[in-house]
Amino acid sequence: MRSKNLIIMIVAFIVEVLISYFIASFFSVRFIEIMFFTGIAFAGGSFYFSSSGGAMTRLFTSQVSGQTGIIQKREKFTYQLGPIFITSVIFFLIGLVLFLLLVWGIIPPVEV
Repeated sequence: MRSKNLIIMIVAFIVEVLISYFIASFFSVRFIEIMFFTGIAFAGGSFYFSSSGGAMTRLFTSQVSGQTGIIQKREKFTYQLGPIFITSVIFFLIGLVLFLLLVWGIIPPVEV
């Protein structure tokens, strides 16, 4: 792995942790309770913005073709597996494990 990708992954992980921490403190829940859900959001967002568009791009292209009569070239769906998506998936998987441990009762609930 190139050092540039490693630095991007570390920075992305730190940003995801900080955003999750601020969301958890805003809603007054534990950090590990929110990691799973923010991990899904980060992974989904990075997938959406790293892909070629998919169904939405085809919809807009079809609308423009219908309005103008000009048939545009269609592109196949492509996705580049980048370091930010990999980091988001790792963060999601860590959150999933901790969430399952919370649900199964291995990690005890907060004492009030």
